[in-house]
Amino acid sequence: MIDFDDEPDQEKRIEILRAELQELGEVSHESDLPADMEEQFLKHILEFETAEQLTLMQWLENAGLDVPAPEELTDNLLPAKLWEVINRMASLGAYLHNTNHLSDRELYSYLYHDALREPTVLFPENPGYVYGIDIVGSGSDEDISLYMRYFADEEYRQSWAKDFPDFVMPPREVPPFDRDKDLPKSSFG
Repeated sequence: MIDFDDEPDQEKRIEILRAELQELGEVSHESDLPADMEEQFLKHILEFETAEQLTLMQWLENAGLDVPAPEELTDNLLPAKLWEVINRMASLGAYLHNTNHLSDRELYSYLYHDALREPTVLFPENPGYVYGIDIVGSGSDEDISLYMRYFADEEYRQSWAKDFPDFVMPPREVPPFDRDKDLPKSSFG
């Protein structure tokens, strides 16, 4: 990353940031933001675009956490390991959402086989950067149905039904598990 402290002129720093982003293929337009905010915004984009992507599994292993395969964990050991993974993820800035429809084993298996295998950029030193993993957030028909069944409030369900009249609304059910209230949350919401 370029050291912008050597350039005293803020307009020139912003021009340099825009040029760097254009070289990376990122379009940077003139902004209505105040110069201080625009400079910070462009710095964050450049930092994100030039950061090395690692899988969450690599992040966890680099942080010293052993993440065994689900089949290696007994039913007695699995809940503690799941919470260890969840808490370590949060310490790195990665947070889970909408998990109450899955058992501990199902959630751990999903994390191990899917979510922890996705390349991502994290900034553990920056608590303002949050990486959210919404377990039912893919936009697939199945995830939308799960969200409507277990997580959406009645107002949202009615709004969705109005906007998508062909959608077959599942009956509202109480999720079979009660974990989400205990999940770590970012101080930024």
